[in-house]
Amino acid sequence: MTGGVSGDGASPAGQRRRAVLASTVGTAIELYDFFLYGTAAALVFPELFFPEQSASAGVLAAFGTYFVGFAARPVGAAVFGHFGDRLGRRSTLIATLMLGGVATFLIGCLPDYATIGFAAPVSLVVLRVIQGIGVGGEWGGSVLLAMEWGSVRRRGLTASWPHLGTPIGLLLSTGMVKLLSATTGAGFATWGWRVPFLASAILVGIGLYMRLKVAESPEFTQLKQQRRVVRRPVWQVIREHPREILTVIFVRLSEQAPFYLFVTFVLAYGTGQLHLARGGLLDDTLIAAAIGLVSVPFFGYLSDLVGRRVMYGIGVAATAAVAFPYFGLLNTGASGLVLLGVILSLLCHDMQYGPQAALIAESFGTSLRYSGAGLGYQLAGVIAGGPAPLIAAAILATTGSSTGISWYIVGCAVLSMTALALMPRPQPLVARTGGSPRDGSDNCYQ
Repeated sequence: MTGGVSGDGASPAGQRRRAVLASTVGTAIELYDFFLYGTAAALVFPELFFPEQSASAGVLAAFGTYFVGFAARPVGAAVFGHFGDRLGRRSTLIATLMLGGVATFLIGCLPDYATIGFAAPVSLVVLRVIQGIGVGGEWGGSVLLAMEWGSVRRRGLTASWPHLGTPIGLLLSTGMVKLLSATTGAGFATWGWRVPFLASAILVGIGLYMRLKVAESPEFTQLKQQRRVVRRPVWQVIREHPREILTVIFVRLSEQAPFYLFVTFVLAYGTGQLHLARGGLLDDTLIAAAIGLVSVPFFGYLSDLVGRRVMYGIGVAATAAVAFPYFGLLNTGASGLVLLGVILSLLCHDMQYGPQAALIAESFGTSLRYSGAGLGYQLAGVIAGGPAPLIAAAILATTGSSTGISWYIVGCAVLSMTALALMPRPQPLVARTGGSPRDGSDNCYQ
């Protein structure tokens, strides 16, 4: 697929637009599902599925099931990374979308503890694992499908488009929870929370239609034509590129852990510790997520100009710098200052998230890219994203203060900056129309 038109008559430029749109929409749906669970875990799951626990223990138990989804993500990255590097990006992405969507829909149908007892939290954990496996396989394929269809010189911008799935998914999930919370009132805790989960079926249908219209990426197509597909990509990338995987894991700490504090833990902290209105916090998150629709691709674009590592390093430093002011603004309880804190926190996240996809994907060659990038990306979720709300809740329960949580954020930033300095130079890029590699040393990789 190096020129002309695809089988359905679409030109390469048309397929490029389809690939970017399908990757972004599909990722938004998967992350809508994932974020929706996090919001529900903070607001209603402690009472519905862990009613015999104390208030703080119920929150810890709910965030524990939240972490399980992250623990399952590397499994999804390994399984779907294997098929993505063996069979192709497109067909694998269809499977990940279906898997995550079905799990989310079934969570919306799940009886609570009062109805089926201990089977309720057990079933919740099982569905969360399935959801995590689907999301784990999603990221690598969506980023690669968009990036491998795009311009080599604009990979930072092109690969950042699927990352718009994060603010879009956050907007959709938070907006749905806010809408149902306002319209169902007291019924939200009994049945209103289920509606956003059930509505996932409609979104999955839309995403599936769009992905069926996209052709396989030209880079993978070329790889297959040249008979250079690897038989055991997961094992090979672990054996040959351990440094790349490890640095990818740790470079994400300053983006991944703080983000799930900023969008999930903040709901429990704000309503439980500061006694802020749930609706106000959801509004603030919606506003900050809307800004991300612009800031994520903007910082991806900047990384094409000033260098991937430079832009990412600025984001890491900014996250560390905002760690203490963030909680200081929240703790005032003043609506304007709380909003400012939420916006600043997610803006620092976007400085890293914009260039992150290309930074990670360029660490691996085409034949191992789905497996290597996906494994590194999702393993970071196990040690950073998943446990972050749990760690923050434990720190708060132990100390009664946010100071320890701020130091936790700073520690993540220090580890990420170290990993960024140790990250190997990117793999050479295969030219679209031939087998010779491009030099990977141009400005965007600095």
